[in-house]
Amino acid sequence: MTRAVMWKKTDQWTWRELLVLLTLEFVFVIFVIKYPIQSRYEEWLDNTLYSGTLTGLTIAITLLTVLYLVALRPKKLSWREVGLKGFPVRDWWRIVLWLLLLIILSVMAVYLTSFLGNTVDNSKTESLQQHVTLFTIVIGIVSAGFVSPLYEEIFYRGFIYRWLRTRIRMKWAIVVSALIFTLAHFPTINAMPVNFISGVVFAWAYERTGSVVPGMIVHGAFNTIAVVLTAMS
Repeated sequence: MTRAVMWKKTDQWTWRELLVLLTLEFVFVIFVIKYPIQSRYEEWLDNTLYSGTLTGLTIAITLLTVLYLVALRPKKLSWREVGLKGFPVRDWWRIVLWLLLLIILSVMAVYLTSFLGNTVDNSKTESLQQHVTLFTIVIGIVSAGFVSPLYEEIFYRGFIYRWLRTRIRMKWAIVVSALIFTLAHFPTINAMPVNFISGVVFAWAYERTGSVVPGMIVHGAFNTIAVVLTAMS
């Protein structure tokens, strides 16, 4: 078995690491960071874009730190085990293809769900639309185009998809990891179909290349385009 495919067959983790990290995401992050801490940030900064960006950075630091302490350090593993490594140059054309596919499918999903009511808008998006300046656009791009792709690809694809991939069939690992990724974005219901589609595309990118970096590139480019379009709307 070559190193290139070994990650699809074996890992050194158990249910313990998965349960700890899922609890961290769906209990601590949601009920501690996304509500009490973000509310405090909003009181300090009096701006939902800035507070949302700082909240995202707090989540990134928290998830990556605990991932390292729970899944990597105890077993003396490097970040390569969660896909943080290079990929063949020939895969660049696939990155462009995945980005175009994600854009097309997302536009279709937005159109099909535009007739549904009872959606919850993203406060950062609303704040950006209300205060469009070069600085707010840069903040939006840094948050959505760099911070989010970095930690989300490592956490949801590098660890969660990798964990699932070694235990269940590939198609189910993609679907389940995409569902987990989607649920983590609740309550922005209007964006959840796009989140699911994104989760599928990013998981496939990891499956195909063995690296989370292509997914980061697609994720970052897609989010950056979304920020620019939001600022222009």
